[in-house]
Amino acid sequence: MRASLLQIDVNEGESVESRRRRVASLVREQAGADLVVLPELWTTGAFAYEGFAEEAEPIEGPTHEAMAKAASDAGVWLHAGSIPERDPDGPLYNTSLVFSPSGDLVAAYRKIHRFGFDKGEAVLMGAGRELVTVRLPETTLGLGTCYDLRFPELFRGLVDNGAETLVLPAGWPERRRSHWTLLAQARAVENQAFVLACGTAGTHAGVPQAGHSIVVDPWGEVLAEAGAGEEVLTVEFDPSKVATTREQFPALKDRVL
Repeated sequence: MRASLLQIDVNEGESVESRRRRVASLVREQAGADLVVLPELWTTGAFAYEGFAEEAEPIEGPTHEAMAKAASDAGVWLHAGSIPERDPDGPLYNTSLVFSPSGDLVAAYRKIHRFGFDKGEAVLMGAGRELVTVRLPETTLGLGTCYDLRFPELFRGLVDNGAETLVLPAGWPERRRSHWTLLAQARAVENQAFVLACGTAGTHAGVPQAGHSIVVDPWGEVLAEAGAGEEVLTVEFDPSKVATTREQFPALKDRVL
């Protein structure tokens, strides 16, 4: 299976509309990949809190339209990162969208753990409640977003629901980059799953981003890692390694809690 993680530079000064066009073009260039992954809140910047309300859109809004067409044009499964979603009957949400190679929306995940410690995302957005998995021909994806990475219970739940590949878009700050790498490897090892974690580059509202998107195998080995700037990280991996690992070292069968 071939996956491309698009580590987008989300600097101020580029309009959301311009960035959508640029990212759609990058997605189309990944024709031949099985799965393409975008970062968290790449339309606005994960730390650009003041723009969330203004840039929020319904699920079937302009980003949905652009990404559905890009997925269809490229013939790829597309995890289109997340958008600030405006629910007409509720609050804003940090919502991830997944499209099939035909451009159909097959899943939407509202981020469960909101970052901010009583400010920013934590007060501006509602919390999701549902665990979301997506069945691909080669593997089952389990969806999380950024701060979710710090909460292992979520990923245990995804594994219980059949997840074999954990996909995590993020806008992770550079000052905590060591945690990003450590936690991505930990989630892979403890769940005996692949982890595909796609971050942003650049600076959001004065917060330098970590970049360093990463792909980790079920043994915790790093298969590929990006640098700090905008980059397309492409990796080939064998999804059957999850079943092999869980059979050879059946630690999940010994769970008590």
